[in-house]
Amino acid sequence: MAKQEIKKSCCRMCGMLCGIDVNVEDGRVTEINGNKAFRANRGRICIKGSSGVTQLYNPERLTKPLKRTENGFVEIEMEQAMDEIAEKLQSLQADYGTESVGVWKGEGIGFAQQEGLARRFIHGIQSPNYFSNDTQCFAGRYIAYNMVFGTWPCADLRNTNLAVMWGTNPPASHSYWTQDINDARDKGAKLIVIDTIYTEMARLADLYIQVKPGTDSILAWGLIKQLIDQKMVDNEFVSKFTKGYDELEAYAQTYTPEYVQEKTGVTPEQMAAVIQHYRQAGKKIANWCGTGLEHQANGVNNVRSVGYIDALIGAVDVPGGMMTVEGFGARSLEIDIEPSLMSKAIGREQFPILYGMRGECHTLLLMDQILSGKPYPFKGLVMTAADPVLTNANTGKVEEALKALDLLVVKDLYLTETAKLADYVLPAASYLERSELQYNGINQTVMLTEKVVDLGHQSEYELFKGLADRMGIAELFPWENEDELNAWLIEPTEMSLAELASHRDGYQFKPLTYEKIHRALERGEKPFNTPSGLIEFTSGHLEAIGMEPLAKFQDAPEYLGVEPDEYPLVLMTGARKVMYFHGRYRNLPQLEKVMPKAQVEMHPADADRFGLNHGEKARVISAYGAIDIHVRVMSAKEIVPGAVQITHGFKNANVNYLVGDGITDPISGFPALKSVPVRIEKIIN
Repeated sequence: MAKQEIKKSCCRMCGMLCGIDVNVEDGRVTEINGNKAFRANRGRICIKGSSGVTQLYNPERLTKPLKRTENGFVEIEMEQAMDEIAEKLQSLQADYGTESVGVWKGEGIGFAQQEGLARRFIHGIQSPNYFSNDTQCFAGRYIAYNMVFGTWPCADLRNTNLAVMWGTNPPASHSYWTQDINDARDKGAKLIVIDTIYTEMARLADLYIQVKPGTDSILAWGLIKQLIDQKMVDNEFVSKFTKGYDELEAYAQTYTPEYVQEKTGVTPEQMAAVIQHYRQAGKKIANWCGTGLEHQANGVNNVRSVGYIDALIGAVDVPGGMMTVEGFGARSLEIDIEPSLMSKAIGREQFPILYGMRGECHTLLLMDQILSGKPYPFKGLVMTAADPVLTNANTGKVEEALKALDLLVVKDLYLTETAKLADYVLPAASYLERSELQYNGINQTVMLTEKVVDLGHQSEYELFKGLADRMGIAELFPWENEDELNAWLIEPTEMSLAELASHRDGYQFKPLTYEKIHRALERGEKPFNTPSGLIEFTSGHLEAIGMEPLAKFQDAPEYLGVEPDEYPLVLMTGARKVMYFHGRYRNLPQLEKVMPKAQVEMHPADADRFGLNHGEKARVISAYGAIDIHVRVMSAKEIVPGAVQITHGFKNANVNYLVGDGITDPISGFPALKSVPVRIEKIIN
């Protein structure tokens, strides 16, 4: 009889951490299903989650380290690879300074402790240069919400009366949030979707508001003016818990319905409908922003202005509103570094808020520094499951910079487009090949996942511990294995690893509570972790560095001096597709066949204007480059005229060849990924 068992884990095929039951037969994974006892997804998983078996046993997975030679890659043993990488890192630091090397954390393997290990290692060898995919993902929203609230609040979607989704499409990007919204709607809640594209979420909405690309903040300020004019502001809450209301009120007066319509395309009647929904919902309102808002030249302030709405209504730390959640109390893997080293962090001077809040260096400026050697040489980079050739703006510059490095190490599951440029490529363990701590903020739960199988691949801990041992900082990685590491991490909680392991469906470490800010005020404590201790309409962080403290809308600067007639369309990039996650999974057959090729999505009027038909190929051209791509003509309702959308992650039609890095948000440094001037031409065979 075959030995059959079910092991408990969290899916890492995206970042939602759905609980899963992994069926194992004679040591081989046969099926993945949703864990019905898991609080977040409650038994449901998406097509990506069930494809975890295919990824685990994909014949394209790397199995041996690769070393670049004059004749291409050759396989070598892991010990040789680790010895040579450590030796090269030490040599570069000796020749060019300890800050001349860095690490770059990606998401390709989905490892919860990966970021902490990467930071600990690079700071341990006396370099401040930690990079991450987050600086083109969620870091802008993290900064924005922390500026306003001192934390990133979670939307209490299950209990809300009104969910307002700004530039986000949960069915494709945050699967179980759709369940939460539907649960609330079953109890009478309403759903508003504000987006440039008629998404899956928009199809479910009670009210869909289509905006022009990059104008979300204008709409938010228009709604703020209406809240003020119609006496809908919770004055008691604002007086007790906020800072800067007078400045906000004065600035909002310029956002008349007529001005908002001119800039956004949203009519006064549509705005009135949104306000009526706000009025009917009371305080049980959750406004949630997606990446669509932060990938703009005005990105951080887009998100801040939406956060202002929750604060004005008083929909903060209340049931159905924006919740402030509590942590588990585990240790951090980070270690302190000297201020003199910190001052050398790439991008710290240009984007001090990004480095101050996130401790991350700026990935776009890294490319410039590699190529220029200024203000100091940068020579070596260790990447863990990142693929910036497919995911970062200005792919041409990314390729040029990575090729110019003296040492590029990439650890991943597959030979990615970035790995193809590396000096060493190391095979990585997938999420099913290790045990790790996983957290869910909105449910205040923690889970120790089971190691499902062991296929002999090196873990991220073994990578950084192995390099640390070879480079003289073994004392920073004293744990024999990841079990010892996890036990150390949770030690302050007074919970043992064995006890946590007994809660394989997740352990709720604290019950969800509301109105914590009122109790904090009664105790004489700061209710919010901001410089003033209050919700900040005018940011103390920005005041401290001499920047405009209010989230005012600013038009993007002229894009490389291009003329509108030369590039008459606005390109948006990055809309999620349910079968993919950024640059991943095009090599999984059951997912790839759903959308096998890249598409430029466009309005039928624009297709007629440029003589294009659905399914044929066209050339999309920007000031940075050009790609050939298939045309998808959408219905008139699905996308605004004058805008086109291309999903990133396709190596044969890499949209980031079109996207520049010259226009960035002044606070986060994010590139304007969703407002790129382009033109489109029919390809004549």
